Amino acid sequence: MKSTASLLGLSVLLGACATPAPTPPQAPVISTQPPAASAPAAESKPPAAVAVLPQTPPPVVITPPGTPAPRPPAANPRQLLGKLMPAAARQRDSWRDDILGAFGALQLQPSAENLCAVIAVIEQESSFQADPAVPGLPRIVWGKIGEKAGGYYVPLGLVKTALLKKSRDGRSYKERIDSLRTEGEMNDLFEEMAVEARNIGLPVGMKNPIRTGGPMQVSVEFAEAHVRAWPYPYPRRGSVRSEVFSQRGGVYFGSAILLQYPVNYSSMLYRFADFNAGRYSSRNAAFQQALASLSGSRLAPDGDLLRYDNGTTAGISSSQKAVAKLRGKLQMSDADILRDLKLEKNAGFADSPLYRKVMQLADAQAGKRVAREVLPQIRLQSPKITRKLTTAWFAERVNGRYQQCLGRAG
Repeated sequence: MKSTASLLGLSVLLGACATPAPTPPQAPVISTQPPAASAPAAESKPPAAVAVLPQTPPPVVITPPGTPAPRPPAANPRQLLGKLMPAAARQRDSWRDDILGAFGALQLQPSAENLCAVIAVIEQESSFQADPAVPGLPRIVWGKIGEKAGGYYVPLGLVKTALLKKSRDGRSYKERIDSLRTEGEMNDLFEEMAVEARNIGLPVGMKNPIRTGGPMQVSVEFAEAHVRAWPYPYPRRGSVRSEVFSQRGGVYFGSAILLQYPVNYSSMLYRFADFNAGRYSSRNAAFQQALASLSGSRLAPDGDLLRYDNGTTAGISSSQKAVAKLRGKLQMSDADILRDLKLEKNAGFADSPLYRKVMQLADAQAGKRVAREVLPQIRLQSPKITRKLTTAWFAERVNGRYQQCLGRAG
């Protein structure tokens, strides 16, 4: 009933079933540098070049809480939160508890701005559903499996036959795939399949391909790194991965990646872009824009200054090549340049000699202060996405919800 080819190919096939977020982090790097503050910068339009996300994203850097919100916290945050939540949100008490619980544990100011930022992302990503449904999920999963099966000359029917074995809930694995509705269900299925790999006939050590989930679509890798840098406030009901797919865990980790790092942006819009593209991507995209102008290089402002493979730098990036053209003007060695570029996912990059010198040269060339923040130009890719969407689209969409939320604050 099974062939060696089908079983060896199946572990590869299943890896295509994930519905990844734009920037799932790999090999996290933990940083405990204190927040750094500087004056906000002016907004600028990004260049037209659009970058497609790389297969291996850069590492995540987790930083302690940033500077306080511009407004003081509300006298009654729970009452304010109830006012700010959209009317369509159901189970409002549980959402209020989880949002305020996350803010308390992460030491975030419960200001209208911060609360609305989290509300806007939840509304955009899940419409306040703890485990949002994905339309056509079985079709997406089988479609990707079929594509991979064809590449290995394994008939899809043979793969489905291999998955007729009963799972823990009494249904076959094939039946469970056919009835998938949510990413949470898909995650549970693949978690079980990874544990039961030997019994199913799959190679031992097959990893769960699901990388993001929950009401704020948080990266599992980020969450696993965060608990090593900051104490998780709730009793775990399983793995960190399982917490990501819960309402309370999804809100907690989503609030952390959105707000628990210091930036000097003039608008929350750029935090929303960073949420989608990676921390400090808006700052780094502005740096790339300045670098392109100075060097004459064509750079896609995607916010990634280095190339990565499995969380470590690999090869020479376009931004590195552009900086090399300015070596004489910068009066910096290759080693010093690389040292500073490695800070790109850290608040400290803005205080590095490389950043300061490049931005000073760009200011002088333009005869004015150039932008210190722009929206990264990244095309979003996912089996769920059928239109051409970008990080800028995401940020502007969430920002619209954010402004509506602030309007409810009165």
